Amino acid sequence: MEAASGNKIKRCVIITGMSGAGKSSALNIFEDQGFYAIDNLPPSLLPQLLDVLEGHQSAVSNGVAAVVDVRGEELLKDLDQVIVKLRERVQLLEVVFVEASDGSLVRRFETTRRRHPLGGESTILGSIASERKLVSLLKKEADVVIDTSDLNVSEFRTRLLSVMGVSTEGPTIFFSSFGFKHGIPQDSDYVLDVRFLPNPNYVEELHALSGKDEDIQNYLRDFKELDQFLSLTKPLLEFILSVYGNTGKNQFHVAVGCTGGRHRSVAIAEILVEHFRKEGHKVLVYHRDIDKGNLW
Repeated sequence: MEAASGNKIKRCVIITGMSGAGKSSALNIFEDQGFYAIDNLPPSLLPQLLDVLEGHQSAVSNGVAAVVDVRGEELLKDLDQVIVKLRERVQLLEVVFVEASDGSLVRRFETTRRRHPLGGESTILGSIASERKLVSLLKKEADVVIDTSDLNVSEFRTRLLSVMGVSTEGPTIFFSSFGFKHGIPQDSDYVLDVRFLPNPNYVEELHALSGKDEDIQNYLRDFKELDQFLSLTKPLLEFILSVYGNTGKNQFHVAVGCTGGRHRSVAIAEILVEHFRKEGHKVLVYHRDIDKGNLW
């Protein structure tokens, strides 16, 4: 049965070009933007795969990105025919060709010490020359050609997303609360220690509550130290976010810790979440130790 029109794959990006020029990096960039990523698929299987992916939400909502290159050997010859078929069924099909100078490619292969896909009995430079001949027709058919010779990964990401018209949202801010007695989250980028604040755990009417309750948050807001802490922390995190966004990092994890992970850390994480959501950031929150019991 034919899938409903609302579940059709609307965008497909085929990434091809020179080995060592950045095809894998391009695929990772698209994947970070929500595209369904496919590496080294025989071109003739692409139409069938799009049928399968019509049930995949990410592929339908964002699109599919696939790397096709000389690793497919003779199968690469089918790509031009496949592109014609795909243009008939996908609203937006784009071919991205990445290349680099011979000198840049040689340096990259020597630095990584990886074998060139065509490097049988030939030198690296000889393999590069052979590959250029094989992919020359693909370059002529490409919608976008990017030379990465003088680009670092961050610059390549910016150039690629810009030319492809893909929105570059800032990184997602992931706030988590935790208790130091249970250990610091190993995947945190920054850790905020709020044990300097008075502990609601020792206030009888607050003991059974958690930092998600307004009574706990209001209790902590009565202390001037919290206002001072927030006035320093908010602009610091805004600055760090801008730097992380420039590097292409797509998630920024701030862990907020107190002794047990139920009261102060939860409350401060919730306060920070509210602030950054109002500022227009994409924010997630997780309270790791909120139900691990109270100290008394």
